[in-house]
Amino acid sequence: MELNAVTAQRLAQNLSAVSGQAIGASGEAAPFADLLQNAIQHLEGLQANADSAVALLASGQPVELHEVMLATEQASLGFRLALQVRTKIIEAYQEIMRTQV
Repeated sequence: MELNAVTAQRLAQNLSAVSGQAIGASGEAAPFADLLQNAIQHLEGLQANADSAVALLASGQPVELHEVMLATEQASLGFRLALQVRTKIIEAYQEIMRTQV
């Protein structure tokens, strides 16, 4: 199994795919739960990619060290982003709950 290097074009495609999920083909906004589910699945894919890269490196397979580092750093950044989004969602929920009606 060969690990491909991440290019700027591939990152741009991923970003446009994620941002394109907010509005469906019918022009309606996608449900928030669907957006979260897609983001979590993308995060799981990044983690699986990093895990497989580390496993290949540990087993002595021919894999470039920089590719392994890129994969692990992508997974780390994705996880940190997910934590920040979770924190903001919790803060927004708490603010709504403090609102008096």
